[in-house]
Amino acid sequence: MLYHWLAPLARQHIVFNLFNYITFRAAGATVTALLLAFVVGPWIIRKLRDHRIGQIVRAEGPTSHHGKRGTPTMGGLIIILATVVPTLLWARLDSRYVTVAVVATLWMGLIGFLDDYLKIVRGHSQGLVARWKLIGQISFGVGLALYLLFFPLTTMAVSATQLPFFKYVVLPLPGILYVGFVTFVTTASSNAVNLTDGLDGLAAGLTVIAAGAFAIFCYLFGRVDAARYLGVLHLPGGGELTIFCGALMGAALGFLWFNTHPAQVFMGDTGALAIGGALGTVAILLKTEFLLLIAGAVFAAETVSVMIQTTTYKYRKKKYGKEYADAHKVFRMAPLHHHFEKLGWAEPQVVMRFYILGVMCAMIALATLKVR
Repeated sequence: MLYHWLAPLARQHIVFNLFNYITFRAAGATVTALLLAFVVGPWIIRKLRDHRIGQIVRAEGPTSHHGKRGTPTMGGLIIILATVVPTLLWARLDSRYVTVAVVATLWMGLIGFLDDYLKIVRGHSQGLVARWKLIGQISFGVGLALYLLFFPLTTMAVSATQLPFFKYVVLPLPGILYVGFVTFVTTASSNAVNLTDGLDGLAAGLTVIAAGAFAIFCYLFGRVDAARYLGVLHLPGGGELTIFCGALMGAALGFLWFNTHPAQVFMGDTGALAIGGALGTVAILLKTEFLLLIAGAVFAAETVSVMIQTTTYKYRKKKYGKEYADAHKVFRMAPLHHHFEKLGWAEPQVVMRFYILGVMCAMIALATLKVR
């Protein structure tokens, strides 16, 4: 919005030429998102508390978490608001890249909101039935894939993904295979962030790291000189996603102010699904889905731990009986962060060490740009 209003004024005064630079607008979006989260955060937390929208803690969870019961949740509204508003304020509104990313955030956030609302406000213990939640996620993935196929944002490698470590090497995914791939990425990424959101500040902090890494990817892939130098696909207009990723990073950082241990608010499915959907969609638009797997490896590890635990438990229960399955779990508790809690790590210790791993994974993802 500011770009359309102020950039044309560069003819009258050179200071307005700043709005032609993606780096300036990305920095503006990041700071705006951070400040907006600071401003609206206390108000939203107060409203959630007034309406008694509090966290439900599983009885089988770590005993240290029982004190979290009743803490305001659905705080993901802070993240969504502080991401979307600065994006619309600082990004070019004629960018289809930005439009798709904003729609992904709102779509997945709505699914999470319905789940939180039914579970907490309406008292439905299971929230939104898993089948309907999955249908909502899959429908977005299918819709996104079809949109990119019939209305491509780039003329190069329309239905393909870039492979890390190789210059200009893409993996073609024709037709239905591409639709399935996009659907899997958006669904998996949204659920991965949701599974990671189990400790104070964990998902929010890892989001800051991943969004920061992807802000760099967006900027580099959107510049023809940088893309040629690095041996990656140049995506004309893709640089505008830098503003969106900056806003997401600032929003998550602002939310972390209230979510750090001991948390004043939790993001709930409202925020977790929105974040995961946003990151997955950005990766798809940049054709860097495998870089998301590297940069978001902690999210992936949390998901894999649940899959291993569930699959192994069902197999052992069927073959040896429930008592044997209970006594021979792969992890003491899944997702992975609870396993380390059961080993005796304090909650802040788990979170900080996962942050360190998240930074390491982001650095590896960035390093792949030169290892080609």
